[in-house]
Amino acid sequence: MTERLIVIGGVAAGMSAASKARRVAKGMEIVVYEKSGYVSYGSCGFPYFIGGVVPKIEDVIVRTPEQFAQKNIEVHVHHEVTAIDVAAHSVTVHNLDTGAQFNDHWDKLVVTTGGMATRPPFSGFDLDGVFTLRTVEDALAIQRFIESKKPARGIVVGAGYIGLEMAEALCARGVHVSVLEMLPQVLPTLDPEIAALINDELAEHDVDLLLEQKVLGFAGAAGRVQRVLTDAGELPAEIVIVAVGVRPAARLAAEAGVALGTTGGIAVDDHQRTNVPDVFAAGDVAEAMNIVTGRPTYVPLGTTANKQGRVAGENAAGGEARFAGIAGTAIVKVFSLQIAQSGLTEKVARREGLAVKTSAITAPNQAHYIPAHRPMRVKLVYEADSRRLLGSQIVSKGGALRIDAIASALHAGWTVDKLREVDMAYAPPFASVWDPVLVAANVAK
Repeated sequence: MTERLIVIGGVAAGMSAASKARRVAKGMEIVVYEKSGYVSYGSCGFPYFIGGVVPKIEDVIVRTPEQFAQKNIEVHVHHEVTAIDVAAHSVTVHNLDTGAQFNDHWDKLVVTTGGMATRPPFSGFDLDGVFTLRTVEDALAIQRFIESKKPARGIVVGAGYIGLEMAEALCARGVHVSVLEMLPQVLPTLDPEIAALINDELAEHDVDLLLEQKVLGFAGAAGRVQRVLTDAGELPAEIVIVAVGVRPAARLAAEAGVALGTTGGIAVDDHQRTNVPDVFAAGDVAEAMNIVTGRPTYVPLGTTANKQGRVAGENAAGGEARFAGIAGTAIVKVFSLQIAQSGLTEKVARREGLAVKTSAITAPNQAHYIPAHRPMRVKLVYEADSRRLLGSQIVSKGGALRIDAIASALHAGWTVDKLREVDMAYAPPFASVWDPVLVAANVAK
């Protein structure tokens, strides 16, 4: 009998799983149920669409259901899976267009329900002009609101990756922006002194940064937002973007008996298997193994989702693929500044109980005689005794993708001294003869 694979959720992990399963098992029946109206897109491009860098939303759409049908993958958008019965190997599906409900049988199941934007219990969250950003529909709603209402003042709640990208996007649309963050720094995943380097960049672009201010709610008139209420007072706002984090959309799986891990994401092994036979999970709904600590972590990034999805799909189709884990490598652009990190920060390493040392340097990102050269800040974190490299953070106005060299070293388990030996490329437009990463490693020596 032909095996049937059902994938709950599309986008990076879900469609990677379905596509890989199709390549492994040509005759397998593969069905994808996706709650939203889009099944394959680059969500990281949303701020650039809203800001006008990407001309139209179709540019971030990767594939349509019709294109997947050509690969014999059956995709249903506007279909929400509302229950999983692991004993009967079935799912309950709600057609959001017609209201119809039906059951479908699976032999193998891949759960890729993703993450959901955190919605704190703020008053006034449902006022017109208050948005979160997670789906294509969210991005379109924000873009249409800006075009039709032409807001002059905006508030971004949260100074993480999405918050800072959206601050830049709103500025590009002529909105005067304030960023509210309840913590004492932007980008909480960074060490404080590295995060502080971003503050001047925001100020240079007339973004008001308000740290250690707690949002209490939103207020307005005629159903439209006009003010943001904080513990320090009120701020005028005609548009509000709430970007205070993402959490795993794991309730559906948990209700079916699929075990969650300590992070709140679905617990999986290196084959993306859950505790339930024939059920796999991948992407923003699942945990990943941190290669530095050897413990589960939750870092919802598209890179991880795509890789985990491929592993889940191959194994659901009978393969033996393995996901090696993550270093938490990430990079973000804030106006002209590039900020990148991989591995552990100093504060996280110390919280993990590690005895650490650090090396932090500033060096030009190009040869010093190239007029366009800019300073690059590189911080390395390593174990005091073993000198094992634990992580790095890089801030510069060009060249921060050097973080990939750090990520490679972390995956290889190198010491900071081994990093010094790397034969890195040199030409004046790209680097100094001593690359900043090597300078930082030399200082560690």
